[in-house]
Amino acid sequence: MMLVTLKTQGLQTMEQIRAFLEGSQPLGFEAPQREAAYDFVRQQLQRFAYARLGKADKGLVRRYLCKVTGISRAQMTRLIGQLRDTGRIVDRRGTPARPFTRRYTREDVLLLAEVDALHGTLSGPATRKLCERAWMLFGDRRFERLAGISNGHLYNLRHSSTYQRRRGPVNQTRPVKVSIGERRKPAPQGRPGFLRVDSVHQGDLDGTKGLYHINLVDEVTQFQFVGSVPQISERFLLPVLEALLLAFPFVIHGFHADNGSEYINHQVVALLRKLHIQEFTKSRARRTNDNALVESKNGSVLRKHLGYAHIPSRFAERVNDFTQNVLSPYLNFHRPCFFPIEELDPRGRLRKRYRYQDMMTPYDKLKSLPDASRYLETDLSFEQLDAIAYAISDHEAARRLTHARAELFHSIHKDQTQTPAA
Repeated sequence: MMLVTLKTQGLQTMEQIRAFLEGSQPLGFEAPQREAAYDFVRQQLQRFAYARLGKADKGLVRRYLCKVTGISRAQMTRLIGQLRDTGRIVDRRGTPARPFTRRYTREDVLLLAEVDALHGTLSGPATRKLCERAWMLFGDRRFERLAGISNGHLYNLRHSSTYQRRRGPVNQTRPVKVSIGERRKPAPQGRPGFLRVDSVHQGDLDGTKGLYHINLVDEVTQFQFVGSVPQISERFLLPVLEALLLAFPFVIHGFHADNGSEYINHQVVALLRKLHIQEFTKSRARRTNDNALVESKNGSVLRKHLGYAHIPSRFAERVNDFTQNVLSPYLNFHRPCFFPIEELDPRGRLRKRYRYQDMMTPYDKLKSLPDASRYLETDLSFEQLDAIAYAISDHEAARRLTHARAELFHSIHKDQTQTPAA
């Protein structure tokens, strides 16, 4: 403290301070206690009559004090304000605050990692909904705390070292022209049975085409059925497409496709007539959102569970069995989805809001519709569907899905290594 006083007592005018600041020689201040630095700041402010200085000179003094003491500009501003208001400068820091009580334990973090491993790391709200259903619907006491977790804290847990040690690293599609189908966007008006369809190619390898997936999604309930075919041709596509259409538990009224020739043809039209599906629409030019729902499912569902790697077409039957009998039931009865509501903003524009309270499985969405039983096929009831939906928990369904997928890829790999493709 004495050293600083001796070195700075010759600075009496603003010009001297300016010359000092423009100099290259540093002047360090190493006080044993914070109070000594605050006392030095108080003395210098009073010595230069800081309160009566003009704006430029005040800035000069503030820079001088920051350079001498090493105190930051923001903290120096606070100290000057304290001297102005109270006539003194004191250390206002209290005793260190006690750390927050941990609400979520290491076991909760590991349980979250297990859920993410089972379901493929879904979005925060979807994962919350799974934890909530595990505790409230299936009575799994391990999820009592995670059932009430917030979105923000769920991502905090995912970023924790415990979670990262348990979980490893984690891992997008494209659009011809015929006068078949009405070029417009479907208008279901809250009724299920208006389907969106798209095809997903499972990669090429050395010029050899892989198999294709047929993805069908209902616009209102997000009921989804997936099938796989070795080639996009009438011979293979029509039987699988018919099976997928018949799998929906409600009456189908509309069928919407993009402009791909696999669907915009007379054979598909004949199939839809056979199944008494009255409405056939296709996407409009320069309206990229017309088929956005099913295209988003291509990425969030098919690519998540089946990836991008090449699967030879000769394995289409095995993959189709997996997608129809394992993946599709999991998606419809155990995987929560967002269901947007539409609101007008202050400018009169229609906005979609995705609220957590509106998140549910496609089956729960179907049941929530007013007078929902009137939409079901004549030979179906909700009692029959409940027996399927609640036979096993969401996590058990995900566990079976993971096991079936692992067996599928293991068998494909085994056959590929033992029997090279022709």
